[in-house]
Amino acid sequence: MTDDLEKNYSRAMYHSPQKYGNKLAVIFIDFANAYFDESSPLYGGDGCQKALESSKKLLSFCRNYTEIPIVFTEVKYKKGGEDGGAFYKKVPALSNFDEGKHSQKTHSDLKILETDISVTKQYPSAFFKTKLESILKEKGVDTLLITGVTTSGCVRATCIDSISSDFITIVVSDAVGDRAIEPHEANLFDMSAKYADLMDTEEAINLIKGSLNL
Repeated sequence: MTDDLEKNYSRAMYHSPQKYGNKLAVIFIDFANAYFDESSPLYGGDGCQKALESSKKLLSFCRNYTEIPIVFTEVKYKKGGEDGGAFYKKVPALSNFDEGKHSQKTHSDLKILETDISVTKQYPSAFFKTKLESILKEKGVDTLLITGVTTSGCVRATCIDSISSDFITIVVSDAVGDRAIEPHEANLFDMSAKYADLMDTEEAINLIKGSLNL
């Protein structure tokens, strides 16, 4: 079955590499305390922790260069989820993102600066019902590097909307994470096939260096 799948994907030319653009941005998706607190129903374990560690390294590098737009997203609802629609009703654990809760706030290891682009959302994609697309295009961004949690949820949704918004899309594979390896790897495979290239953190840093002629 694996051999047949590989032949099938090869015929379709899935996993084809992209030609990267000249203006890169990096997005850090939903690194909320809810994914790192063992008492939380959304606790993501080692998968999310590894993504956080790799994202810290990437962020630390990007802080040296103001030319790189940095985006942080958060999920936040009015108390009780009145602005959460069907998504909030489908996933009761989203109450962890009610405004005012510690579980809603971004993990303290990732420091958000006033110069960063901050996106508050109520749905999985960072693009859905937000101004992210217009903000990035106003800055001339053509290539988006994605980090965050979870791989099978908000990362995947953002990835699909990124390429749908005509951004060259890259998922930083060791800087995204999930609560289990199976959905993580399956979604990386599918995103690589159809929507994005995959790079690890070191490769992403080297790509950024190249874009800045370092």
